[in-house]
Amino acid sequence: MRILLIGEFSRLHNSLKEGLVALGHEVVIVANGDGFKNYPVDLSTKAKWCETPLGNIPRQIIYRLTNFDIATLEFGIRFYIHLNQLKNFDVVQLINEAPIQTIPKLERFLLKKIFKQNKKTFLLCCGVDYLVAKYLMEKKERYSIMNPYFENAKSKKEYQFILDFLSPNHKKTHDLVYQNIQGVIASDIDYLLPMQKHPKFLGMVPNPVNTSKFEFSEMEINAKIVIFLGINHGTYYTKGISFFEKALEILKQKMGDKIEIIIAENLPYQNYIYKYNQAHIILDQVYGFDQGYNALEAMAKGKVVFTGAEKEWKDYYKLTEKVAINALPDVDYLVSELVYLIENPDEIKEIGERARQFIEKEHNYIKIAQKYLEIWSL
Repeated sequence: MRILLIGEFSRLHNSLKEGLVALGHEVVIVANGDGFKNYPVDLSTKAKWCETPLGNIPRQIIYRLTNFDIATLEFGIRFYIHLNQLKNFDVVQLINEAPIQTIPKLERFLLKKIFKQNKKTFLLCCGVDYLVAKYLMEKKERYSIMNPYFENAKSKKEYQFILDFLSPNHKKTHDLVYQNIQGVIASDIDYLLPMQKHPKFLGMVPNPVNTSKFEFSEMEINAKIVIFLGINHGTYYTKGISFFEKALEILKQKMGDKIEIIIAENLPYQNYIYKYNQAHIILDQVYGFDQGYNALEAMAKGKVVFTGAEKEWKDYYKLTEKVAINALPDVDYLVSELVYLIENPDEIKEIGERARQFIEKEHNYIKIAQKYLEIWSL
């Protein structure tokens, strides 16, 4: 089977490709690499000209005057250049409703080409899109990534990308996509909840993780407990980073002699991984019900991860023991959980071992790839 994967924001499509290739399929990823993360792709739509010294000057001037990033236009142009190589695939999967990340009118033009020149198209719900944004704005869950938007005026700018999915212009893209896809697949509980009653929903398939790329070794705790916090300022509020920062400040005062804290900001993927490899505990996010990719990869390495691990997630996987710490937007709670782990280092080792076992059982990239193939064949 020939499979085209459009877009990449988290390494989901790369891991899925590795599973599909292992099963004997031909797979092509076309994407822009997602900025500083620079994920691997087969056909790149990276805004190379806009990133040169010559191109960056007009880019910055135009952005300051109009708030429009011309790099998005370059994404679309480069995708258009690849169009002849993006035809006659048995299956196309879009990472979200606007996977090319260009201006809306060009996005729709290019997507129409993709729909016309390939057989089947499926959509992934693994991030914010129109239906997810609508669900979040309606406050249907007890908390969500929108909490800071509703509670803190300083956070408004960070949430513009979510509000953009509710705009009339994007709604046109949403409608076009849903008119042309065979169905939509959710990647975790956070996206299962908004999608589960939609007529085109085909079910949840957990994120694939290639465990062969993440060596597990039992954690050694000889001196200090190492705690890692990665900060991407573009997701500072949506991940609830301030709760972790406040918790770490309290922890320093309480037991600074027992811990080492590593804080990394806006790092490329490879540098980020190098930093967190040194840690016992990873602080990921407080507003999720399930884990995103950073958390899953850390769990695969046997780290103890503070992330989404809510009751809905535990029930789905029928878990009776901790494989991650359910992080909540509550500083005192976070401090309490961290203190317990620091005072009980054997628990860190045990949770880390169970985390690895959980990833191997529920997120194995080849098993997950097989689940996608079954859905795509319906």
